[in-house]
Amino acid sequence: MRAIVYFHYGPPEVLQLAELPKPVAKEDEVLIRVHAVEATKADCEMRAFKFAVRWIWLPMRLALGIRRPRKPVLGGYFSGVVESVGARVSRFKPGDTLFGSAGMRFGAYCDYICLPQHATLAPKPDTLDFEQAAAVPLGALNALHFLRKANIQPGERVLINGAGGSIGTFAVQIARSMGAEVHAVDSPLKAGMLHALGVSRFFDYTKEDFTQNPQKYDVIFNMVARYPYGKAIAALKPGGRYLMGNPPLLSMLRAMLTPLFSDKNAYFAFAGETEEELLTLKRMIEAGQMTPVMDGVFPPEDAAEAHRRVENEERLGAVVIRMGD
Repeated sequence: MRAIVYFHYGPPEVLQLAELPKPVAKEDEVLIRVHAVEATKADCEMRAFKFAVRWIWLPMRLALGIRRPRKPVLGGYFSGVVESVGARVSRFKPGDTLFGSAGMRFGAYCDYICLPQHATLAPKPDTLDFEQAAAVPLGALNALHFLRKANIQPGERVLINGAGGSIGTFAVQIARSMGAEVHAVDSPLKAGMLHALGVSRFFDYTKEDFTQNPQKYDVIFNMVARYPYGKAIAALKPGGRYLMGNPPLLSMLRAMLTPLFSDKNAYFAFAGETEEELLTLKRMIEAGQMTPVMDGVFPPEDAAEAHRRVENEERLGAVVIRMGD
């Protein structure tokens, strides 16, 4: 089978096409023909071994490989069709169309992937094609996870810092579905896209600091690593909630102390990526409450270009690699 592999850490050019043996499903596994996979910021960080959050460097080096990648196939979020199932699998059958997450197993940059039947998988939304479906799990699972923690109420004001990324575009839509007024911070290239998603106020971070705005927020969802913790907390209303999607270690420590010394709260718990969350997202998509924002779809031969597109921070939505026909 075809696979996009990398055997050394480095720039996008380390990605190459190779032929690997087609996997065979074990008794409790599902063999999935991958049709599309999202090229994520995490994929790029692991390929280059450069992380926005510095504390993660050592544990990731130990997990992924000290001198070279232990798992040469990236890709965690995908869509596809069940090819075959193991003898003890009851959740799925051949021909089922799925979308979901491979988690820390990775391996979706290929024609076929084997996953346990209890992995975070769900039927593909009927209203999406395979490329669109592959663009959902990363951003939407994380956005739903954090915004549920905030317990957003109708009429509350939510600010999303880094709203134009994979997580942010879904966070805007989910917050609006909860009845919030949504403000967004990102580069001016993404202003039009974010207004189209329903943002009522846009801050161009190259020209203005949202914390200097006299308005205060019920919830701030921050995806920007190393954004000053104190400035964000000060921009919250009494009882406000600060959500950190990409927190430095010091901010994580301060988050544990914040509710002890103020009436505000801060959260940084990582997304569990559960089947229940994925099914919730499927229902929301089919009900028209949200849709993935697509920047482009690339063939496997152009995987390096897909990674460059993700890294240049100018994309308008998800970058997807089409593996299947």
